[in-house]
Amino acid sequence: MHNLPLRNAFLALHLTLGLVILFESVQTFAHTLGAPADHGHLMMVAGVESVAALLFLWPRTLRIGGGALVLILTVAAVAHIVRGEFPAAVMVYAVATFFVCVHGSAWPAKRYTIAH
Repeated sequence: MHNLPLRNAFLALHLTLGLVILFESVQTFAHTLGAPADHGHLMMVAGVESVAALLFLWPRTLRIGGGALVLILTVAAVAHIVRGEFPAAVMVYAVATFFVCVHGSAWPAKRYTIAH
């Protein structure tokens, strides 16, 4: 990206999205620790989602983590829709994650110079 304001806005989206998903996943995981045993699937999903969010935040693994997040969030959205709910936030997270994955990392590439 050559346009600095656009690049900064894209980085803000990437970081905010990744951190919000990570926070909510960890919060869900912690909540399931004290929940009945029938919430084991939720604990597993939250754990995998947390790892995917961490991978999404790291520039080198952005697409791996993002792809996992898009899959997880899409399945979660469908599960909510089947239950008669409208998962607006989950749908926005999935589409925004897909957007960031398509465009790749906007972090500045390291530039190496040879000292004379």
